[in-house]
Amino acid sequence: MPLTAPKLDDRHFQDLVDEAKKRIPHYTEKWTDHNVSDPGVTLIELFAWLTDTTLYRLNRVPEKHYVKFMEMLGVTLKPPVPAKVMVTFWLSTAQETDALIAAGTEVASTQTETERSIVFTTDDDFIITPPVLKTVFSAVTSRQERTFKTGPRLRGLAAGLTSGQHYQVFSDKPQVDDALYLGFEHDLSHHILRLDMEWDQAGGAGPNPDLPPYVWEVSSGDPEQSWQRCYVEMDTTKAMNGNGRIQLHLPGMGRQPVNKKKLYWLRARLKKISAIEKKEGMKPYSESPILIKLATSTQGGIIQSTHAQSVRKELIGNSDGSTGQRFHLQATPVLKRQAGEHLLVQVDGEEPQPWTEVADFADTDGDTRCYTLDSVTGELRFGPAIRQPDGTIKLYGAIPPRAAILNVNLPKRFNLS
Repeated sequence: MPLTAPKLDDRHFQDLVDEAKKRIPHYTEKWTDHNVSDPGVTLIELFAWLTDTTLYRLNRVPEKHYVKFMEMLGVTLKPPVPAKVMVTFWLSTAQETDALIAAGTEVASTQTETERSIVFTTDDDFIITPPVLKTVFSAVTSRQERTFKTGPRLRGLAAGLTSGQHYQVFSDKPQVDDALYLGFEHDLSHHILRLDMEWDQAGGAGPNPDLPPYVWEVSSGDPEQSWQRCYVEMDTTKAMNGNGRIQLHLPGMGRQPVNKKKLYWLRARLKKISAIEKKEGMKPYSESPILIKLATSTQGGIIQSTHAQSVRKELIGNSDGSTGQRFHLQATPVLKRQAGEHLLVQVDGEEPQPWTEVADFADTDGDTRCYTLDSVTGELRFGPAIRQPDGTIKLYGAIPPRAAILNVNLPKRFNLS
């Protein structure tokens, strides 16, 4: 819990004014008009306001002392934690090959005359993969038994089926948990998947076209929760009764076996209609929809991003060769450092030397290339030289040579805008 700083003086503006007015009869008996219109009272209020401001600053002194005492004990303030969001990246058109969105890609809100843009940076590489559909089949319920019904050949399904190849995706009288399964070869976690479909308008009777009685789910690979719900951004098929497209935001996927095939699965499953949904107008199928054509494509991806900006090789200055040098970064605070984020010391004619960040200099010596970096203030410090009890001087941490160029490589700098 936070430390509570005591107030050295708890008086406020009105307390000071009242106290001064009480002293008027003692010093000036003839002064009897104590209203706010009196010039003397105006002066009292002016000096009370100035004193109140002074007391406010005075009461902040203990807070400063607490912070410094804690720093002497090795306790520092926790740095701010940046916001993390899922950012959607859209492809201009469907790609036939993988599309890479590299880690460190920046996106920003629109900058205006009064507000700076807010910048987010992707945390990891993300590859948008074209879908490779390997198999299609249905799971139907008949006589309280669940069986799998093999779908049409993929070649014909993708290219467009003839009238004799139309595919009934559910049972003759569709039941709850009947499902159409699409098996993909590659992991499509956090992809935006588009399904372009053609349906026989003679099938799929019964449901409200605006409230389809099915849900889209993906296999998670988790035995405790095998299926995860998808977010449906668009469905123009009128509950699988007309030609259109379905666009899905896929959650994390996992490979798992279904009908003896271990793939990454997407399924459309008939749901049990609740009383509320029934009241809103959702209706079940009386006849199964009939699929004529199906084509799949990826339209983009959803990537975790951090409220930060990339800063690479920022020049912070040149070493003067002395101990205990201090430098300050241009933008603060700084996020928790990761692999490859460190100080580079460039000595003329030599390769850049990566130095290591340490929490303190207690376990270092004059050969240890290290430094400390305050994540909140952005202060970078080199080790001091301290006189020992025997009179010798000990270096805590190496000192960059004189005129050495100092660069920091910190790709993720928190942006306070």
